[in-house]
Amino acid sequence: MGELLPLLIQGAWVTLQVTFFGSLLAIVAAVLAALGRLSPWRALRWFSITYIEVFRGTSLLVQLFWLFFVLPLPPFNIELSPYAVAIVGLGLHIGAYGAEVMRGAISSVAKGQYEACTALNFSGFTRFKRIILPQALLAAIPPGTNLLIELLKNTSLVSLITLSDLSFRARQLDQATFQTLEIFSLALVMYFILAQAINFGMRSIERRLSRGRMRGGLS
Repeated sequence: MGELLPLLIQGAWVTLQVTFFGSLLAIVAAVLAALGRLSPWRALRWFSITYIEVFRGTSLLVQLFWLFFVLPLPPFNIELSPYAVAIVGLGLHIGAYGAEVMRGAISSVAKGQYEACTALNFSGFTRFKRIILPQALLAAIPPGTNLLIELLKNTSLVSLITLSDLSFRARQLDQATFQTLEIFSLALVMYFILAQAINFGMRSIERRLSRGRMRGGLS
């Protein structure tokens, strides 16, 4: 076990990196796509809808294969490393689901908040940054936590594009040692620990945002 654990930890470190950077991309993509769907400009709305439906309506594995095997071919001629493909593929895929979560969260902010911002002569950017976004993020955290954990679990697919993540290392060690029970039990525990870390981090953020919430605001 002393020989197996360091290799699994190496794979877990890759999984953690992909999860972290993929989550950042997913959050940015979700916020931008949600704003695009709520935009008064038709072209931007349709672009956001297209992005959301394409990434929600197709397989993540096919998306990863497309980014890894198809993009390097003409007419695209864009070659990405397995690490970059994992981050971009997972981030955009989960971001498409997160966009609908954020759209609902933004729409749930009370109309009175918008009216108060108008009365105080806030600009659109200031209104969104200081009033609307904090409340929307608070409402989006519970479903958003589920999506981030889903992203973590989906990292197991990146081993199919030759990235040495936790799943890749587990299968590699299993084939070399045939200690199937020990290896996959350790991998299971590592995924669980990472998922609980995400859950703990998101709950901490939720508590921090809740401190500044005004009484009678978002329920």
